[in-house]
Amino acid sequence: MSKKKIIVTIIVAVAVVAGGFWIFGGSKAHSKVDFVTEAVKKKTVSNSITATGTIEPVTEVQVGTQVSGIIDKIYVDYNSIVKKGEIIAEMDKVTLLSDLQSAQATYNGAKAEYDYQKKLYERNRKLHEKRLISDTDYEESVYSYRRAESTYQQSEAALAKAERNLSYATITSPIDGVVTSKDVEEGQTVASGFETPTLFNIAADLTKMQVVADVDEADIAGVRDSAKVTFTVDAYPDDVFTGTVRQIRLGSTNSSSTSSATTSESVVTYEVVITADNPDLKLKPRLTANVTIYTSIRENVLTVPNKALRFTPEKSLIGKRTVTDCEGTHKVWTMDDNGFTAHAVETGMSDGANTEILSGIEEGAQVVTETKLKGSMPEMSPAQSERSPFMPGPPGRDKKDKNKAEE
Repeated sequence: MSKKKIIVTIIVAVAVVAGGFWIFGGSKAHSKVDFVTEAVKKKTVSNSITATGTIEPVTEVQVGTQVSGIIDKIYVDYNSIVKKGEIIAEMDKVTLLSDLQSAQATYNGAKAEYDYQKKLYERNRKLHEKRLISDTDYEESVYSYRRAESTYQQSEAALAKAERNLSYATITSPIDGVVTSKDVEEGQTVASGFETPTLFNIAADLTKMQVVADVDEADIAGVRDSAKVTFTVDAYPDDVFTGTVRQIRLGSTNSSSTSSATTSESVVTYEVVITADNPDLKLKPRLTANVTIYTSIRENVLTVPNKALRFTPEKSLIGKRTVTDCEGTHKVWTMDDNGFTAHAVETGMSDGANTEILSGIEEGAQVVTETKLKGSMPEMSPAQSERSPFMPGPPGRDKKDKNKAEE
């Protein structure tokens, strides 16, 4: 290696070391402090809790059958609009008609026997009053009459039951609404035993929906009736729906009730019912809702960022500027060319980012929120801009340097 090349390498190394010292060791002397301010302005401050829930119709009726048999005809499908009293399905009536005819025949026989025994009793009663028949014959006629009367009443009840069962075979809608589910098909057999089988679900009005949200026991104390609620659903991620709290459900857990407090893994949650308008029918039954329930709201109040309440001017950063302090639990600071001035303020509600100001400073005032260090670096000299001899350069650069060194 030539002597000239060695000298160039030493100069470059010294320049790199000097530049690093200037950047990392002397930057503090070449930096300045910026103070960030923000205006006192009116905003809405709120506190809220979050929960998840399920969207449901406000009124939804399960339509079932009280008799067993085969589904003969179905006149509705999913999303069918129905009116109260409209026939939506019919069951096979052959067996029920046979039961009705049998009950009718029994009733007719019992009525005939009752009429005969009644006339016989009345005749024997008159004869007994005239002492024309014995007490035994009269008592026997009374006994037969009472038995015939009892049998007649039983047959009358059985006939009424058979007629009612036949009417149950014609299934009608109990409300005006929309069919949201259909759980049977034509030809299917349904058995009515200890539990009435569900054939259809009918929702009364899908333009009025409700969200049943599970709220943790730690948050339930802040929930109030008529509280404002916003929620979103995954189907429409850009839409925010609004509603109000209608009910906080209290009660024990059971498999058939949806209005209860639920215990799961030692965590108690309460069901909060939220009503919401659904004019566009975007909200479908059973969608999952991500709910925000506002526990307190302060609208159009003076606020400052919470950072402004934490700011305190430090002597090492403000230089020769003056500091005018004051007494107070909570303070905000304003600044001008001469220095910083503290203002004692009375605070209200905070939402974590902003705090309500009740008194102590006027709207529009610029309060200091934080400091920022802004470094400044002069342009590097030609010697400082030299690349390190150990770093690769553009194509042909090494060859060019070698030629210069050899010269």
